[in-house]
Amino acid sequence: MNRNRIKRTASWFVLGAFLFPFLALRSSAATLDDLKNLEIICFVPSHLPQGFKLKKVEITYDELHEGSDDMNHPLPLYSVEYGNGWNATFSIESAREGIGDRNIMPDEEDTEETEIQSSFGPMYLIYRPKGKEGRKIEIIANWVSDENMNEELAKGPASHPVLGRYHGFSATGITLKEFERIIKSLHPVGSESAVTSATPVAEQPSALKIHPKVFNMISSWISDPESPVATEINLDAAEKNGNEFNKDEVQQDGEWLRCAVPDTEGFMRYRVLESKGNHYKVEYQENGGGTLTTAAIIEFNIEKRNIHHDGKPVTLRVLRVSSYNQK
Repeated sequence: MNRNRIKRTASWFVLGAFLFPFLALRSSAATLDDLKNLEIICFVPSHLPQGFKLKKVEITYDELHEGSDDMNHPLPLYSVEYGNGWNATFSIESAREGIGDRNIMPDEEDTEETEIQSSFGPMYLIYRPKGKEGRKIEIIANWVSDENMNEELAKGPASHPVLGRYHGFSATGITLKEFERIIKSLHPVGSESAVTSATPVAEQPSALKIHPKVFNMISSWISDPESPVATEINLDAAEKNGNEFNKDEVQQDGEWLRCAVPDTEGFMRYRVLESKGNHYKVEYQENGGGTLTTAAIIEFNIEKRNIHHDGKPVTLRVLRVSSYNQK
């Protein structure tokens, strides 16, 4: 992919004999509101999986070359990234010229291709691992062109797009069905639906980012007669104690959040069944490495709790169990 991009900086740029003051107002970070001020079409989704939030917006500029159709016209490009704070993401990038095939993955043996319908027409995807079901390590759609690009290309092969852009969509850690639903919700930022699209991204409840080992502390050993053992757990401590609650060992496995049991082939995992505000209902499963998997349905609230620590008042974020049912 051969695209000359200039990062947004606070400097003035001289290109050839021309001085472009519009290049002086660039910064490395941008917002969705900044996209509304661009002349090009920028797409954003009105649907995202639960827990996704806006992570990054970036505006760059194609370099202007002498002999371009309009030497005084800025040529912006944009990119947007959403994520759930773990390994699930959805991202958008744009290009003007010199695009290559996006449907390329390093491990071709474990990839498959498919086609979905979208407002852009048929959209071709490549993904891994193989199989229609389950969350994918990676999903990549080939470039699609917007209406401005289609109009400008219709003028002839020698035309150079000014307002037209190609758009590419990628994802990690989600299913094909989730990806297709996001694609079908895409719309230009600043349109009527954009008012409702950006707000849910910010207002959606955060993804439940709890290490599965927390629920292991609630359930007793299978040979013990009584559970739950712990009914209130300091989540702030669990997040800070990286040796015992190592985030790197937690992986998304379909709808489950899973970690391995050290020195065994077992696992601890949970999936969210219901969530409303600060109240959650999860199914927690545990396997010690053999054929037996135990399970429990746990309901809890995430609340603030005031205590004294080293003689000083502190506020903690705690998980408080409200219901426990062994399956």
